[in-house]
Amino acid sequence: MKIEDISKTVLFQEMDKNAIEELLQYLSVKEKTYQKGEVIYHMGDSVQSIGIVVSGSVNITKGDVWGNETLLDHVVCGQVFAETYACVQTEPMMVEVVAAQETKIIFLHIGNLLQRKLPACRCYEQFLKNLIQVMASKNLHLSRKMSHVTPKTIRERLLSYLSYEAVKHRSREFDIPFNRQQMADYLLVERSALSKELSKMQREGMLTYRKNHFRLYEKT
Repeated sequence: MKIEDISKTVLFQEMDKNAIEELLQYLSVKEKTYQKGEVIYHMGDSVQSIGIVVSGSVNITKGDVWGNETLLDHVVCGQVFAETYACVQTEPMMVEVVAAQETKIIFLHIGNLLQRKLPACRCYEQFLKNLIQVMASKNLHLSRKMSHVTPKTIRERLLSYLSYEAVKHRSREFDIPFNRQQMADYLLVERSALSKELSKMQREGMLTYRKNHFRLYEKT
């Protein structure tokens, strides 16, 4: 494992190489590569390690006993997953983590950190600060998604989500991180119904789109 692989990730912000090397001594670091479609964490697993994506990406999904599956999140290079479950180790995973492509993951076992078995040092404090920021950011992400999927109609969900993307990009023209199926899964709607509504909104002059590129227009 190269320090450069994780030094740019959110958990190690504001930390130099020496501080990272010192901290990693206490985190039982493991590295593994997964192929596309391979399950990293199963629903029901007991999780003790935070996962960091150092190449590729993973999907966080939730299924039911009838085989229905919902995409909850897409985690890309530099981001982390399973941090909440790793901190609350008595709670089984209620989601599944799957490699979206060939993906390299670094796992950090944080048991020593949670039990305060680390010597006092600035790197420890900075890591905790970064971890809190990650968890807070995830909570905001979940709140945003709830605001997008709460409206009853597909159009209202699209308006909520696309408006957010426009604000985030500070532009009425932007790319979204989803293909059409992923967008439908994220908004909890059927793909065919989503495509039909987008086509209708385009005919009405509300927007234009091509694949994941969108442009929104003001009302005339």
